[in-house]
Amino acid sequence: MSLGGGTFVTQNKVLPGAYINFISAISASESLTDRGIAAIGLDLNWGIDGEIFEVTNADFKEESLRIFGYEYTDAKMKGLRDLFLNAKMLYAYKLTSNGEKATNEYATAKHSGTRGNDLKIVISLNADEPDNFDVKTYLGTLIVDAQTVATADKLVANDFVKFKSDAVLTVTAGTALSNGSNGVIDGASHTAFLAKAESYSFNAIGVISTDDEVNGLYAAYAKRMRDELGVKFQAVTYHKAYDYEGVVNVKNKVINAGWSEASLVYWVTGIIAGCEVNKSNLNKSYNGEFTIDTNYTQSQLEAAIKAGEFTLHKVGPNVRVLADINSMVTISDTKSDIFKENQTIRVIDQIANDIAVLFNTKYLGAIPNDASGRISLWSDVVKHHKALQNIRAIENFQDSDVVITQGATKKSVVVSDVVTVVNAMGQLYMTVTVQ
Repeated sequence: MSLGGGTFVTQNKVLPGAYINFISAISASESLTDRGIAAIGLDLNWGIDGEIFEVTNADFKEESLRIFGYEYTDAKMKGLRDLFLNAKMLYAYKLTSNGEKATNEYATAKHSGTRGNDLKIVISLNADEPDNFDVKTYLGTLIVDAQTVATADKLVANDFVKFKSDAVLTVTAGTALSNGSNGVIDGASHTAFLAKAESYSFNAIGVISTDDEVNGLYAAYAKRMRDELGVKFQAVTYHKAYDYEGVVNVKNKVINAGWSEASLVYWVTGIIAGCEVNKSNLNKSYNGEFTIDTNYTQSQLEAAIKAGEFTLHKVGPNVRVLADINSMVTISDTKSDIFKENQTIRVIDQIANDIAVLFNTKYLGAIPNDASGRISLWSDVVKHHKALQNIRAIENFQDSDVVITQGATKKSVVVSDVVTVVNAMGQLYMTVTVQ
């Protein structure tokens, strides 16, 4: 990042930027940015190598074959279909990028991976111009490209292959590409993804892995990015107790053959990213395609909540979210029980991200740090919070809850801010007196 950001203990920061703390009250542009952006490193056998690529919900439905090598309806896309039930956009990364590209005498696959071995080139003489060849690219039984040329150097690369300009075109009923392979997924591939992800903004990042060290890598990444750089998102991990509000620890396993037992992370990442700032995932029905193990007793469900485990449970014929919580279990004077609720984290992340963007784009280096400048900043913060209150994300907000003063230096400003987060109803205690 080119600008500073994160939390502060004393006013001693060097980089310009927005440093924002969120603490509990001691107790026993002002616009709201959209949510719905997820990031995941994927086990793919087709796709862009070595780079994060953006996939919108519409792209996935309409261009899945080109992007991932399979149609949207293919069984191999089940996990991504689960994700996009709630996510609007995905920053995807191919963890298997260090594989080999399939090839034959006429072409080389555009991307590495075993899906390239399903490509073939069919060449026939053109019926109207015998000196020309019809060159068709097949993926399985589907024609994905057709060109008519006299020589190979006239062929243009398509979405699936790059043609060899020095090839000699001859009639063939189908010459398959071969020797395509997937790269190995290890700690290094996850680390490479996380390093590239630092340049992107998203609401949730998921990891589909049963490896404790890999899950810990993502949890530590979320903590570092949130606390040191001020980049607010949550990591969705599997069976990783981390005791931190920025990590959502998924408990349930998937029992579908051929899929990682951690595959529920697809759906949970989608709902964590896609849930609006004034909403909760509490009691949300699972509407995905996996079979989820929900064989828990009441006492086990209570223990899961106390352990900070994001759990789905059976309610009649439906599978629902037991509690929209993160992995935080330890409370303190600065972080009370309310920080265990993901709805709270969505609100404070919204405030942090929006105010940082507001300050860095409108005020940083542009507005004088005098009384008028601080009043302008105060006014924008107040407008922002009133917008949150209007959608019932916070309540009881008053203009006086925001106080802005000059900081320890001529360049710094200090904002003291009080917000009361609204959480969805979760428990009903009712006493009925019968006369």
